[in-house]
Amino acid sequence: MPNGKQIMLALLKIRNLALVDELVWEPGAGFLSITGETGAGKSVIIGGISLVLGDRADKTCIRSGETQCTLEALFQLPRPEDINAQLEEAGAPPCEQGELIIRRIITPTGNRQFINNSPVTLSLLRRISSGLVDMHHPDSARGLTNRERQLALLDAFAEASEEVGAYTQVYHAWQQAAKEYRELAQSEAANERELDFLRHQIAEIETAEFTAEEVQTLEERWQRARNAGRLRDTAAPLPALLDGGDGSALDILRRAVRQARELERMDGSCARWLQPLEEAVANLDEVTASAQDYLDSLESDPEQLAKLEERIAQLDTLRRKYGSDYESIMAHLQTCREKLDGMERRDERLAELEQNVKARKEELTAAANKLSFKRRKAITKLEKTFLTHAEHLGFRQALFRVELEPSAEPGPHGAENVEFLFGPNPGEPLKPLRQIASGGELARVMLALKSALAKQDDTPLLIFDEIDANVGGEIARAVGKKMQELGRDRQVIAITHFPQVAALAAHHYLISKEIEQGRSVSRLVELREKTRIAELVRMLGSSGPAAEAHARSLLKN
Repeated sequence: MPNGKQIMLALLKIRNLALVDELVWEPGAGFLSITGETGAGKSVIIGGISLVLGDRADKTCIRSGETQCTLEALFQLPRPEDINAQLEEAGAPPCEQGELIIRRIITPTGNRQFINNSPVTLSLLRRISSGLVDMHHPDSARGLTNRERQLALLDAFAEASEEVGAYTQVYHAWQQAAKEYRELAQSEAANERELDFLRHQIAEIETAEFTAEEVQTLEERWQRARNAGRLRDTAAPLPALLDGGDGSALDILRRAVRQARELERMDGSCARWLQPLEEAVANLDEVTASAQDYLDSLESDPEQLAKLEERIAQLDTLRRKYGSDYESIMAHLQTCREKLDGMERRDERLAELEQNVKARKEELTAAANKLSFKRRKAITKLEKTFLTHAEHLGFRQALFRVELEPSAEPGPHGAENVEFLFGPNPGEPLKPLRQIASGGELARVMLALKSALAKQDDTPLLIFDEIDANVGGEIARAVGKKMQELGRDRQVIAITHFPQVAALAAHHYLISKEIEQGRSVSRLVELREKTRIAELVRMLGSSGPAAEAHARSLLKN
């Protein structure tokens, strides 16, 4: 049974997918088996899980006569921190009480997906679900023939995640350093043209000699010079109105001040009027002087106007080319200066980049050596552990060897290539896994590797879709025992035709096809006691008391 620390699929809902009109499945913990007659719809369960995890979907999967297909899965996450961090980064709600809810709606015109009831992109769904389920089909074991996959398995067994992470970081730094050096070294042809262009831009901005203060007042000064005649005609009467003799504003105010002073001498309570009147006189004096100065400054000067118009046009040109305002133009100037300086220092910069490449290469070599040491240290133990599990799966005299070959250049996964060599039969030479023709043998090799990596592999849900195909009854039971062992620490779902495998499951589910209202539908139910015995008898291909006794013995054992 799962130890309570693993992620588990707690609920799967499927509606209008192929033969399934509506299915609600609450799978149990540990090792689960799903059985049923051929064509009953076992593949629909796997397809539903694949779709809810982000597999490509189209309208052909929608049940005939329906407008949409919906799928929903609930995963229990004992430690949701990593997934919550990804959800938060994407703006999606976190998992409440450790529950991750995924829902997909598939229609003829498009698909929608939701995580925790919030719409998300398909890429985010795939990223979130990538670490939840590890699914294996009869042909999926062919992935073991991929060298990168073999290297990942070796690293997992060696518990070399820290060394892999360090190497990957340094590898990317080395690649970036090499790219910068290569780009600069190859840029000589375009270098002179770009230098000339940079110098032209810098000269155009610098020659204009604009300052922030000039830009701020330039348009205002131009408008004043352009409208000098109208402004002068409008402003000319103002000084006389303010202080133009009898009847002007200041003449009236001054007489008011004299009257207030006279009143103050006769009645001290009138003193409060004097100060505001005197202040009004002073303020109006100041306005009068300012208005006269303004009027004196409004001289029509065609030459000055032409200079201002020229500056306006010059500023507009710079704005159009280099930025919408003064600050943007100056920022562009600084960028050009820095780039020009870097290009003029090209030889010096090339030498610096070359040294950087060498330094990163030295770091890469050191990181590769640490990773290689960890890998080689783990090889012997992996070989022995694999052979122990392989023997249980019927490879009683098999040979297995992991070979590491140094590569000509460090790659994204290290400084060597790996090859898993396997010899299933005594007397035969070891061959790379890719040369093993039997899908059944590859499936068992994959299961042996999964078993060997059980402690290091943190994939919470394993799904095996008929990987026991093309094997005998005794080997099938051995395959089932391995899946049962894996089910102690995680949830394992096996779709099988073998009673020897189904009988080992902690929970046994039957999928069947029925005819309802003239249409085929699939149903999934958990079997208990008598119904489980009956299904095992069917799978044994016989009937009667002997077959029932055989089924009971499978369960008992």
